[in-house]
Amino acid sequence: MLCGLLGLGLALTVGMALAGPAKAQDTQGTRPTNTLTSGKLPRQVLQTLQQAQVPPSALSVLITPLPHSTASTVPRQLSHQANASVNPASVIKLFTTYAGLSLLGPDHVWRNRIYTEGTLRDGVLQGHLIVRGSGDPKLVVERLQDLLAQVQAAGVREVRGDIVLDRSVFDVRERSEPFDDEPLRPYNVTPDGLLLNFKAVVYTFTPDAASGQAQVRFEPPLAGLTVTAQLPATQAPCNDWRRQLQADFSQPLQVKFAGSYPLRCGERAWPVAYPDPDNYAPRVMRAMWLSAGGQLTGQVRYGTLAPSARLLVEAPSLPLSDIIQDINKFSNNVMAQQLYLTLSSELGAPGRFEASRLRLSQWWRSGFTGSDEPVMENGSGLSRQERSTARALTALLQAAHAGPHAKHFVNSLSLAGLDGTTARLKDRHPQSPVIGNAWLKTGSLRDVVSVAGYVQGQSGQRYTLVAVLNHPNAHQARGALDQLLEWTVRDTRIPHTLTP
Repeated sequence: MLCGLLGLGLALTVGMALAGPAKAQDTQGTRPTNTLTSGKLPRQVLQTLQQAQVPPSALSVLITPLPHSTASTVPRQLSHQANASVNPASVIKLFTTYAGLSLLGPDHVWRNRIYTEGTLRDGVLQGHLIVRGSGDPKLVVERLQDLLAQVQAAGVREVRGDIVLDRSVFDVRERSEPFDDEPLRPYNVTPDGLLLNFKAVVYTFTPDAASGQAQVRFEPPLAGLTVTAQLPATQAPCNDWRRQLQADFSQPLQVKFAGSYPLRCGERAWPVAYPDPDNYAPRVMRAMWLSAGGQLTGQVRYGTLAPSARLLVEAPSLPLSDIIQDINKFSNNVMAQQLYLTLSSELGAPGRFEASRLRLSQWWRSGFTGSDEPVMENGSGLSRQERSTARALTALLQAAHAGPHAKHFVNSLSLAGLDGTTARLKDRHPQSPVIGNAWLKTGSLRDVVSVAGYVQGQSGQRYTLVAVLNHPNAHQARGALDQLLEWTVRDTRIPHTLTP
C-alpha cells in the first residue's frame, strides 16, 4: 500500500484534546523567542516573492503548534493574511475527505450491484443484465474484471437481451466546457454514478531499437476503438515527447499518432480523458464482457433498475480509508467529487452538488463554531469559486489531528519528498530537512499554488501549516512555500542556554 505516517515510526498523537497554540514553559532558565509576530514573513520568503514579482499580500500563511508536544524550544508561529478568503485549489479536498471520514466513517464502502431481469437457465439469461452503479470512486479495470467474473460464476454467461447501466445514484451532467480549456486532461472527467476507470484511456508506448518502431497499446478495451499500432522510433531527445507523437483524438473511435517516439524515453504511459465520455462506459462494458468470454445479443445502454429485477451479485468497493489516500496523496479530482456527491446520495436521494454543499455546511457549522465556513462547489478544488481562509483550514487540521480518525487522515497525505504530489521535493532540494518530516496536501491551478498539512520540527514540536498563493505569477513563487516548510522544520535554529 501507499507509504503512510505510521510505517515510518513518526506517528502523530491520536486522540489529543483540541486546544490553542502550546505555550512554552522553562523552569530552569529563559529562552529567547523563536516566533515571528503576525505578518512578518521570513526574509528568504520575501526575497522569493519579490523575485517573482508577487506582492506579500498575495500570500496567506498560518503556522501553528499542535498541543501536547515535548518540544525543547519555544514553538514557531506565523500568521500572515490568515483571515483572507482565498482559492486554495486542491487543498480544498481536505474539507471533503475529513467530512467523509466524520460523516461516513473510514470503513464506509460503496456497493456495486448487478441484477437480472428475466429468466436464467443453464447460463443463459433471457432478459436484461442490469449493472447498478453506487458512485464507487475507484471501479478500475481490475475490479471491473473481477466483478464480471463474479457474474459468470453466479451463472450468467450469455445475455439474450441488453446490459443496462444504471448510474442514477448521482444526478450530474457532463460539463459543457472543460476547466481551463483542457478537455483531454483526466482531471476534467465529470463524476458519474457508474464511473468506470475514470473515463480515461491509457496509451502505452514501448520502443524497440532493433526494429526502429514503437508499439502502441491502450487500456481498457473499448468496443469499436482503433488506434495506430506502431510508429517510428527516433534518436530525438525525450523532451516534450507527447508533442512529437502528433496525436489526433478528434475522432473518438479512430485515434491516430502521425509522428514519432524517442527511443530515449523508454516505455511511457499517457492517460487521456475519452473525448466521448457518455459512450465510454457502454463501450468498455461491451468489450470487457466479450473478452471475459460472455455473449450478448442485445446492446449496452443506459437505463434504470426495474422493480422486478433480482439481485445477482454485490461487490463492495475499497474502504473510504483507502479511497482518501488516492484523493489526497495524488490529488484525484474525480474521486474527490465522487466522495463529495456521496455525502448526499447516501441519505437516499440522488447525489447532487447542491445537496452535498448543504450537508457539508451543516457539518461544519455544528463542529467548527466561530470558524469561517469554506465556500464549496464540487469538493475537489477544480473550481474558481471554492474558497477558504488559512485559519479555517488550520481549524480543520487541528481538529482532524485530535479526532478519532487521525491515523487515517494523516496517512492520506503526501509524505514530503517520498510519495504523492510532494515526491518531487526531493528532486528540487535533495538535502531538504522537510523530506520525511511533513504530511501535506498540495494544490495547483493556473494562478494558485498551495500547501497544507502537518510538519515535524527538529525540536520535537509538531505544527499545522497552511500557505496559499493567489496571483498570476504564483507558480514562479512556488519556492516560497518550500522555504516556509523548511523554516518550520528548522525550529531549533535559535539556540538557548539553560541555567545550571
